[in-house]
Amino acid sequence: MTPNVELEDWRVSGISRTYPSYRRHWQISNESWLAGKHTDDEAEGLWRIRDKLYDLSDFAQRHIGGAFWIERTKGTDITEPFESHHIEQHAERLLSKFEVRTAAKPRNYKFTLEPNGFYMTLKRRVRSKLQTLNYKPSKKTELLHTGILLSLFSLSWASTVCDSLALRALAGLALCWLATSTHNYFHQRDNWRMYCFNLTLMNFSCWRISHALSHHGYPNSLHDLEMSLFEPFLCWVPSRRYASKPQRIISVLISPVIFTLLSLVQFTERLVYSLCKSNIMYWHDLLGFTLPAFLYFSTSVSLSAALISWIIILCFGSFLFGFIGVTAAHHDPRIYHDGDAMRDNYDWGLYQLDTIIDRGDIKWSDLLVLTHFGEHALHHMFPTLDHGVLKLLYPELQQTLREFKCELREINHWAHIKGHNQQLLRTKANRIPPGGKKIN
Repeated sequence: MTPNVELEDWRVSGISRTYPSYRRHWQISNESWLAGKHTDDEAEGLWRIRDKLYDLSDFAQRHIGGAFWIERTKGTDITEPFESHHIEQHAERLLSKFEVRTAAKPRNYKFTLEPNGFYMTLKRRVRSKLQTLNYKPSKKTELLHTGILLSLFSLSWASTVCDSLALRALAGLALCWLATSTHNYFHQRDNWRMYCFNLTLMNFSCWRISHALSHHGYPNSLHDLEMSLFEPFLCWVPSRRYASKPQRIISVLISPVIFTLLSLVQFTERLVYSLCKSNIMYWHDLLGFTLPAFLYFSTSVSLSAALISWIIILCFGSFLFGFIGVTAAHHDPRIYHDGDAMRDNYDWGLYQLDTIIDRGDIKWSDLLVLTHFGEHALHHMFPTLDHGVLKLLYPELQQTLREFKCELREINHWAHIKGHNQQLLRTKANRIPPGGKKIN
């Protein structure tokens, strides 16, 4: 975890006015990230969207069913998640009813969302396109997700009965694919498919904070909780001050172990934190034990044999989930990480493009897109849309890219794997911003 040291001049973030408060403490978690955001955003106990403050308590219940990021983000700036989670204008039209006052201080984040900027232009085109689309691809996604869920239980049962390591590896792959495909539903209204993520022993409610709120809003920055949680074992920030060269070499070597233990460590951390400090466990954490219970009661093996089989499957699944997740789109020396030079245009949509290189080798398969974080740039900008719909929006994206003279970068997975290891080893910041000239 980030050590508790005095704030130094080099501890800055390129996307904000202040260094993230949560990184000043030794204990980094979803709760500390939210607490730090409350401090840094200075939203005066209300919800901030751009330069206005709102009381959205009634708004959440009456108009969007108590969306998770509304409930957990009182006292913070929700400008970026509000814009990206509401493509239609219905919610925006209602905001004036809940306005309290103008904020006393400027926003902490430097991002812009100008009406004629890149993101808002693309959003208008996507909004128009959605009015003409047939949403049947969403049904296909649901069928794929259901099939993966059934495959997990079938392969887990067969591997336990046959005592087969190969089948357990396949069951682990199904568990990984279940988690990655469930990610499709994190940003949507509450639904039963979200709970499937808990079969990994990780918790979807926690990941909605670390992933949907933190990572999606501020990818590859010091405000990105998904980066901070891996420190000091894995450090993607390109500076020797955050991790020395020997540390980085070790991180490449131990990363497979970290991926393998990811599920068990996250569950144990939440359990210990709940017992020692404040409870952060949920009733649906118990769903994580559904699979071992199924193996014990549906087979004739002993309890210990069922648990061992489950742990092996869980470790296979955790390794694949961690490996696919960190090599999906975000970590490569050519990708912006906090500390690198930024482009002059702080448009939030352009920033998303700067922090992503998409997977170009899986677009032919809806299954691989769903299970390997495909269509990643479009997903970051429009997270509530089903992955099966995102592929239909490329004409609008390409038109906007041409208009703003920028590009969507794509490479294959092998190149992503190589780039990820190179990023772990990188200690020098890029002095050339995306699409710009070298900064001295």
